[in-house]
Amino acid sequence: MGVPAVVMVFEPQPREFFEKLDAPPRLMRFREKLDAIAALNVDYLLCLQFNRRLRGLTAQQFIDDVLVTGLHVKHLVVGDDFRFGCDRSGDFRLLEKSGLVSGFSVENTPTVEVEGERVSSTRIRATLAQGEFTQAEDLLGRPYSITGCVVHGRKLGRQLNAPTANVSLGRKRPVLSGVYLVKTTLATGHVRFGVANIGVRPTIDGLGVTPALEVHLFEHADDIYGQRINVQFLEKLRDERKFSGLEQLQAQIQRDIEGAKRRLQSMPLHSVSGAG
Repeated sequence: MGVPAVVMVFEPQPREFFEKLDAPPRLMRFREKLDAIAALNVDYLLCLQFNRRLRGLTAQQFIDDVLVTGLHVKHLVVGDDFRFGCDRSGDFRLLEKSGLVSGFSVENTPTVEVEGERVSSTRIRATLAQGEFTQAEDLLGRPYSITGCVVHGRKLGRQLNAPTANVSLGRKRPVLSGVYLVKTTLATGHVRFGVANIGVRPTIDGLGVTPALEVHLFEHADDIYGQRINVQFLEKLRDERKFSGLEQLQAQIQRDIEGAKRRLQSMPLHSVSGAG
């Protein structure tokens, strides 16, 4: 058609706007979503701020103001269950009807099924929470991972004989919680395996704090502060829990490291390839 390809997203996501902290945890932070879309050679990412003004638009106003007047849309691709507008009247049929009047065509993306069940973010979150990472990869089309910037922490890991890279999550509610065997790709492209804790660190900080992702690498890595790293989750080792003190926590961390190394040795080669 000779026109740019544009992907439209909302920030915050509508459920986050309405449900606040009760909204489901995100599978990807905004930066990760941006990087994934950029890799698909999309021309533009349009991020609409989901606020009171936007949520107040009727379905027809959204079509007229955003799609037709704002974007001059020529062809629109949406999910087959897409609903929009403050009156919830916006659906695929309304888009088709409006397209005939305003001169744009509409195409839906049919439901994708794996093992006879619909692929959805709800199903993926449940699969990840159960530690079923092979199944999650089948649903996502890629291994589940978190990418973030390594930031300075309190250096407590060094005192526990397990220095960690603290990865900024950029979210208040990660989909995972616990201790995991992980495969970490550094900014240089080198791969390091390790143990990661994702959660609120109840022994150190207590409950009610912002979750953190801390990664202990089995092999030495150069100074990686400020670098973006990718942490792929291979297997869950245990749930996060509160210990009586730092001595008991340190002993458990060493058991986690030893157990993770044993699991790594027993895993198929294709799961651990790429180290270097």
